[in-house]
Amino acid sequence: MNHRFRRYGPPILLLAPSLILMAVFVYGLIGANFSTSITDNHSAATATGVEPTSTVWFENYTRLLGSEDFQHSLINLFLYTVVFLLGTLAIGFVWAWLLDKPIKGEGFFRSIYLFPMAVSFIASGVVWRWLLNSNQGENASGLNRLFQMIGLDFLQNNWWNNVTFGILAITIPAIWQLSGYVMALFLAGFRGIPDELREAGRMDGASEWQVYRHVLFPQLTPIMLSALIIIGHMSLKSFDLIMSISKPANYQTKVPAVDMYLAKASFDYADAAAIGTILLVLVAIVVVPYLIKTNRQEK
Repeated sequence: MNHRFRRYGPPILLLAPSLILMAVFVYGLIGANFSTSITDNHSAATATGVEPTSTVWFENYTRLLGSEDFQHSLINLFLYTVVFLLGTLAIGFVWAWLLDKPIKGEGFFRSIYLFPMAVSFIASGVVWRWLLNSNQGENASGLNRLFQMIGLDFLQNNWWNNVTFGILAITIPAIWQLSGYVMALFLAGFRGIPDELREAGRMDGASEWQVYRHVLFPQLTPIMLSALIIIGHMSLKSFDLIMSISKPANYQTKVPAVDMYLAKASFDYADAAAIGTILLVLVAIVVVPYLIKTNRQEK
């Protein structure tokens, strides 16, 4: 017994505070959130304890998922995530590919590309709200005014006020802000590939494109997977950028995180908790397979 304590005791005691905090403030709160999501706590009266709440199990989930309003939010989230992922991966990779070549002022350009990532979503959202202003004609401002000045009036549009694809306008600032992060990931991947592999491919008669396709790209697969997981789970939780651009909440740009905020603001704690649980499941669908694969590779 003493031998086991001397062997396992110190590591357990060292990890105990973190494990306790995680159990209470992560898994405990997840459990409390789920417990609220299966009740009928839909009003300020029940929230203050005037009326007792009852358990309705998964009624809130079925009602939300069957609602056209919430389905619209899910579709918006899907469109936002797909365009956001494709845009950041494409632009980030191109920037990394350009910087991987020996060019003058690499440090300067790298800093320029990374700068947007240092700006908070709220701050950039305030600027992009003006840039994506929907005013046209004499009252045009932002990008619409720029298009007007250079004779590209046909590019003017309502941006995030667009009835059909308003959510896609929000992806523009999102891509601008995180492409630099993806660039840093890919650039680290490029720099981690030994020069000997490139030279070996060239000596075997491979063209520059073939070197990239058969030598470099396969080496970057783990980097791309990591970028997909990181950017993907960030897009699923998007809230601050969307609200800072389209506040007050706009139907065209509504996503589940915005629905959760609106439900909480109206004291509909059950629906807010149910939406939070749905978002947690969506993020888990993206992240958990990656964690399992990574754990298997390490073994």
